[in-house]
Amino acid sequence: MLNRIMISELAFPALLVGGALAFEQLMAPARVMFGQVSDRWPLRGRHRTPYIWMGTAGFCGLATLSIPVIFATASALQNGAAMAITGWTLCLCGLFALYGLAISAASTPYLALVIDLTDESERPRAVGIIWCMLTIGIIAGAIAISITTRSLDGISDPEVLKAALQTFMNRVALIIGAIVLLATIGIEPARRMEAGNQASKQGVTLRQSWALIRSSRQILIFFGFLLCFTLGLFLQDPILESYGAEVFGMPISKTTLLNAFWGTGTLAGLLIAGLWFTPTFGKLRSARTGCWMILASLLLLVAAGLIANTGTLLVVMVLFGLSAGIGTNSALSLMLDLTLPQLAGTFVGVWGLAQAMSRALGKVIGGGLLDLGRLVSGADQPLPAFAFVFVIEAGVVLIAIWILGRLNTAEFRKDTETKLETLLMASLDD
Repeated sequence: MLNRIMISELAFPALLVGGALAFEQLMAPARVMFGQVSDRWPLRGRHRTPYIWMGTAGFCGLATLSIPVIFATASALQNGAAMAITGWTLCLCGLFALYGLAISAASTPYLALVIDLTDESERPRAVGIIWCMLTIGIIAGAIAISITTRSLDGISDPEVLKAALQTFMNRVALIIGAIVLLATIGIEPARRMEAGNQASKQGVTLRQSWALIRSSRQILIFFGFLLCFTLGLFLQDPILESYGAEVFGMPISKTTLLNAFWGTGTLAGLLIAGLWFTPTFGKLRSARTGCWMILASLLLLVAAGLIANTGTLLVVMVLFGLSAGIGTNSALSLMLDLTLPQLAGTFVGVWGLAQAMSRALGKVIGGGLLDLGRLVSGADQPLPAFAFVFVIEAGVVLIAIWILGRLNTAEFRKDTETKLETLLMASLDD
């Protein structure tokens, strides 16, 4: 919602919006650090939940600060003072950078906790349940935003928008913080320091872990797949609601519902993949199928714009979500399987780094490609500019499919386990 308001209501350049939002993901290298910290240094005997709580408190607090910073930046852009524009733009980018650090601190230990509490046979179902609940949250959030923003349709007064958005964000931050706390209390059993994981006891450092990761060809292949898969899924993320606004003439309350339709399709895709498709056809084949479906959905988004029919767009969003659900379930199941239990937090940090980097690139490149498309097609022809972004995104998905064909899971496990044993023996010798 905020990206649509910044681009379409407050007249931010799309590149600035994408660039500022990308700072959240540019903090992704910290995921490896937070994973290593949660592996090696438990707080009160717990490796994961204390870091989840601290990260959640951070991103909830920063979310409430985003509204005044966004509107101060809009005011500076409108007044045209170079110093004010520079200063508030840096503040906006810095805020999203801190937000990214908080997200990393919460999400990396969270996924490591999933690995700690499940075995390989349970993970596809666990991933399905987790992402189903996440998607239900997206749907519920989109509907709630749509209902609460109906009164803003057609309003251009920045002060009215600011007051309403600030109230909404404050309430959302309190609700999310309470949900995280209630959901994680008591879920992780306390462990004594000496009963920690093998990597902690034997002293594998962050530097050694990173050396292991860089030395494995299969790790780099899967890292590349996650980069392209996530980029291909989210390159349109900063511009999708503006697509609904400028090509289909949808008001704010309606464009927020695009996420609800996408989420409904994603929920169905996660259930289908987790309960039947991935267990039946395997993770690699399911991931490949999901990628092809995502590619087709992106081309259908262009086709929907050609006929400019809102109903068609909503149907395509459901299909896009279905494709994303199937692809995401299988890709995340692969990700958790290709994680060494001895270094769960560190490996999850690396996979999270790949995803976050690509989401950052998606925000910057998506906004930049839209500006480039507008420069070529003109401001009065929005469809070619948006179609340009979607076609490029489809090409990225095609690259992800090619990389996935080079992944060998058996070689991955053998290679990484052998190198980890070498590292552990070297740590003992030292």
